[in-house]
Amino acid sequence: MAFQLSPGVAISEVDLTTVVPSVATTVGGIAGGFAWGPVDEITIVTNENQLAEKFGKPDANTAETFFTAANFLAYGSDLRVVRSVGTGALNASSGTAAIIKNRTSYENDYSANTGNTFFAKYPGDLGNSIKVSMADANTYGTWTYATNFDSAPDTSTWASDRSSSNDEIHIVIIDTTGKISGVTGTILEKFGYVSKASDAKNSDGSSNYYKDVLAQRSKYIWSAGHLKANWGTASSGAVDYSLMAAPYTSTLSGGVDVTVSESDRNVSYDLFANADAVDVSLILSGPTTTGTVANHLISIAESRKDCLVFISPYKSEVVNRISYEASGIISGSNVDYTKSSYAVMDSGWKYQYDKYRDTYVWVPLNGDIAGLCVRTDVERDPWFSPAGLQRGVIKNVIKLAWNPTKAERDAIYKNGVNPVVTFPGEGTILYGDKTLLNRPSAFDRINVRRLFIVLEKSIAKAARSSLFEFNDEFTRAAFVNLVEPYLRDVQGRRGIYDFKVICDTTNNTGEVIDQNQFVGDIYIKPARSINFIQLNFVAVRTGVSFEEVVGRV
Repeated sequence: MAFQLSPGVAISEVDLTTVVPSVATTVGGIAGGFAWGPVDEITIVTNENQLAEKFGKPDANTAETFFTAANFLAYGSDLRVVRSVGTGALNASSGTAAIIKNRTSYENDYSANTGNTFFAKYPGDLGNSIKVSMADANTYGTWTYATNFDSAPDTSTWASDRSSSNDEIHIVIIDTTGKISGVTGTILEKFGYVSKASDAKNSDGSSNYYKDVLAQRSKYIWSAGHLKANWGTASSGAVDYSLMAAPYTSTLSGGVDVTVSESDRNVSYDLFANADAVDVSLILSGPTTTGTVANHLISIAESRKDCLVFISPYKSEVVNRISYEASGIISGSNVDYTKSSYAVMDSGWKYQYDKYRDTYVWVPLNGDIAGLCVRTDVERDPWFSPAGLQRGVIKNVIKLAWNPTKAERDAIYKNGVNPVVTFPGEGTILYGDKTLLNRPSAFDRINVRRLFIVLEKSIAKAARSSLFEFNDEFTRAAFVNLVEPYLRDVQGRRGIYDFKVICDTTNNTGEVIDQNQFVGDIYIKPARSINFIQLNFVAVRTGVSFEEVVGRV
């Protein structure tokens, strides 16, 4: 404490209430092709309806990725989604099409554009369905969409108070083809009484400037430049804003979708690489055709050390590959993928109903397997196995592309691939809990890897409270007293059999202390899941006592 220079009472507080924090274990992440939405930007999605609203309904090119994400959301409610686009994708516009990936891209490159242009908010063909129409005080009476508003635009109170006039406009966004709403001509959005004045505010202090309103509230368009020269100037200059001679209407065009490559997806997945910036626990690989995406994700997980990657075989290995599925999967597992305890591979794809297009689609199972981990966390704890009849039942399955036999399950399981099996009357089950680690180890099981992820992440966060303290007996004792109650709790919840924490002069030697280091050794005996059950049924003669034969067979 500080020394006092004269008599008095000084009060200080010392906080010794640090605890080991809980960490998120149910946060999913996926990157891939979607029909709509911001590009190369992480968006939090909590349910399938929100997924469709933000990233567009699935089409023939995006269904596999869309339903991988949707299937995860059938078990959990926290998914980070990144949309990828191929090189050459363009946003539709009222002028020359361009690539505007997200709001940062718009603000940096197009918000101050001097041309009179509206852009679809995101790249892709879907933007070609958008029509923009607007009217002001001079054109409202002849405007097709006038009945959608209570009165004509005129002069706002904001502008009037600053001796300006004619600043208000009405804007509507229309779905010309029905691809967005399902009904041709549907008004998607309308913005009434927005202002041409760049400094215009609503009564609550929010911006009423039409470009800001569209940027902040529209799901479909950006505005770049202005129809008239004095639009976008501040109202404080007593501006009489120019009026339109006729209502403005433009159908956007030039929007282009380009097939998303696995390299494109890897660029998007890089947004998950920084563990300090992005909290994600379960990364979905979605559909893949080579090992490129899976191996890139494994490298991210190996670097982060706080998440698992979920992989499915290639569609070509299991869909319509009768009698060759096992050999194809084993070959792919052994040759294409980096062996890692941070990766989990399943055995297939499932056939499910696509309600958006009234059809059926094949979808990889990795979204479901990651979802089973979420279910396990909610019902029990991360260190329980997500497999089996208790927690491993998969939703929304019409049929599997491949339902492996016992012999086929044996073959792929030896190679680190977890079988997914349909049992009559019991459902479709995850019937294995291995990671892709290719050597005998406690970490070749999902529950053990996830246990250590939770322990390491939680205790590491708690250990930050020791940074910049003295490496003395007090700090070391405080660390032990912080960690041991947490581990006892995990032990009580069946996560570990036993543990020991060492943080004393045996591992914090004088040399360690002089190097400004601090060492805590934490020994864990992880709980193991049952993979093999042996039931012995022994027939004995009527006159024989059980005590005579127990232990002899």
